[in-house]
Amino acid sequence: MAANGLLKGEVHTNGITGSTGAGVKPGPTSHFSWRNNNISIYKAFNHQHLKEINQSLKQLQPDFDHAINFIPVRGNFSRGIFVSSYIDCDLELSELRKLYADFYQDAAFTFMIESNPDLKQVVNTNKVLIHLEKYGNKLLILSVIDNLLKGASGQAVQNMNLIFGLPETMGLQLKSSAF
Repeated sequence: MAANGLLKGEVHTNGITGSTGAGVKPGPTSHFSWRNNNISIYKAFNHQHLKEINQSLKQLQPDFDHAINFIPVRGNFSRGIFVSSYIDCDLELSELRKLYADFYQDAAFTFMIESNPDLKQVVNTNKVLIHLEKYGNKLLILSVIDNLLKGASGQAVQNMNLIFGLPETMGLQLKSSAF
């Protein structure tokens, strides 16, 4: 949306992360016994990654000056991140799907899908799944990744492949836990 100058107001985002994505230091809220059958919010509206997100949005859409309302949530699973965002948007869903498909056409591991994603579709893979829905003038954007692969080690392998002139996908054609 930002690459096309289409962010016209606040962005509302909720991200649910597994225990492997909520910090590197063990703490009272990172242990399985605390997270099992539990869910909680942390660092609402002031998460450390908001600065990076704002910087990236400004690079894509320099005139963007609205809030990103980010609510991070600790999930009761070990790996993955499920993000739901919504914004005001008057474009038709077909136009939006084309914008996204065009933007990600060269992204080897990013897939636009027609149905709501499940986290299990990406766990143990380097994939990103993105799904769009419209509700009146609201655009709902859903995305899922495996934070240990796409968010960390898989990203490193993908970058190494590019640096050494190897196929970008080498060593990263992995199967998810559910297919």
